[in-house]
Order: sequence, then structure tokens, then C-alpha cells
Amino acid sequence: MKLLSRAEEVILLAILKLEGEAYGVSIRRRIFDDTGDRWSFASIYTPLDRLVRKGYALKTKGDPTAKRGGKSKFFYEVTNEGKRALLDIQRAHSRVWTGVPRIAVEKGK
Repeated sequence: MKLLSRAEEVILLAILKLEGEAYGVSIRRRIFDDTGDRWSFASIYTPLDRLVRKGYALKTKGDPTAKRGGKSKFFYEVTNEGKRALLDIQRAHSRVWTGVPRIAVEKGK
């Protein structure tokens, strides 16, 4: 089993959460809402392209809009293969964390 990178995992989960409204800006906003981190567009589009090449995400061109000066948005959806990859990584996370002793952080250290 080849596991997803952390970026690929976060992006696929964002696409699933966006339920048909996943495009570059909305994915970036969802990631910020979920993590508090501001990802650059390059840090989103590079893994997105990889996910499409791997068959984990599907990219479709939307209709051009006047608001975007006649340009189209590209929308993304998670394929069944992508969903299987997410389930694999979820199971791997569970196995890796199983048996880890309670993590306590001491104040001031």
C-alpha cells in the first residue's frame, strides 16, 4: 500500500468536504478553516496535479463566467480510488497511534 502524503490527504479531505464546490480558492479556504494554516496556491496545485495523475481526483472545467473575465474554474472531485486511499491512510494512522502512551506537555518547557 502506497500512502498519501500529508498534503495529499488534507487536500482530498477538503475536496470531500466541499461537496462539488472544490476549486483552487475554495480548497485553500477550507484548508485554512480546518488547520489555521495559510497554504500558498503552489502548495495546493502541485499535490492536486499529482492526485489527478494518480487517479485519486478528477479535474473538470466549469463554464466561463463574466465575473472571472470569461475564464473557467477547474473543479475537483475525489474518485473511488482516492476514497480508498483515504481509508488506507486513516487505518494506517489508527495503527500508528495505537499504543502510544498519553502525551503530556509540561508548562514552560
